[in-house]
Amino acid sequence: MMSESEKEALEKLRLSGKILRETREEMKNYVREGMPIIDICEKAEGLIRQKGAKPAFPCNVSVNEVAAHYTSPPNDKRRIPENSLVKVDIGAHIDGYLTDTAVTVCFDLEYESLVETAERALKTAVENIQPGMSTSKLGTIIEGVIKSRGFKPISNLTGHQVGRYVVHTGTSLPNVSQLFSTKIKLGAVYAIEPFVTVPNAAGRVENGDEATIFRFLRSRSTKNPHARELQKYIEDNFRTLPFTERWLQNVVPQQHYREAFDELLASKTLMKYPIFVEASGKTVAQAEHTVLIVADGCSVLT
Repeated sequence: MMSESEKEALEKLRLSGKILRETREEMKNYVREGMPIIDICEKAEGLIRQKGAKPAFPCNVSVNEVAAHYTSPPNDKRRIPENSLVKVDIGAHIDGYLTDTAVTVCFDLEYESLVETAERALKTAVENIQPGMSTSKLGTIIEGVIKSRGFKPISNLTGHQVGRYVVHTGTSLPNVSQLFSTKIKLGAVYAIEPFVTVPNAAGRVENGDEATIFRFLRSRSTKNPHARELQKYIEDNFRTLPFTERWLQNVVPQQHYREAFDELLASKTLMKYPIFVEASGKTVAQAEHTVLIVADGCSVLT
């Protein structure tokens, strides 16, 4: 029997997933070539809020060889290029109970089968995951689907267990076979997310030069009153969840913002997430669902 608190947690988790699923499907039809990336980010985050949840992290809009972790900074002028592959990765939470999903929008016929392969690998993983399964076996299944279709998995990007107010916690779910392995746990929540690239790519990602997503690490004392105010706002509003500078506008006077934010970074009050770029500059596709592990497999939340 589930306790009342467990039932409430599950209800919040399922509602978060429903909101995210609806948002993802709306965003599939919203993204267009030539569109400002900031419009996509703000549209997705706005939909999540309108539907009754909060973003669990900034909307990631990662184009072509950028695999993950790009969101628009304030006043971003970048646009979606023509003939591009656009990965929209979004998260939502209700009271910290969060879900995570992603879809790849394709504007280049050449890469349609790449996108289909990511979706097929995700579908196969969802059909096969079960409690007690080793994470390496799941990675072997995902890798097998991708390679059988003539493509290559990104070896150093993984799915992940999800916790309350924590996007990545505990277990990683590899997209390739691995020697090190842990067991999938009954009742746990996982985000499964295959990343797929072309066969002649390096098949791994490296840190890019930019970072547009940040996370609170720990409180530190500072004499700068604006840094103190900014730190308190971040801690109160985002806890341990990632955020973007777009969400910090007007928290402190604009003329003091940059100095305050840079001080929090320098003191390691905050950490930054560099963008992930495919090491050989090749295009990457992604598909993602969050699932709850049940006795006979999983329940897809997104």
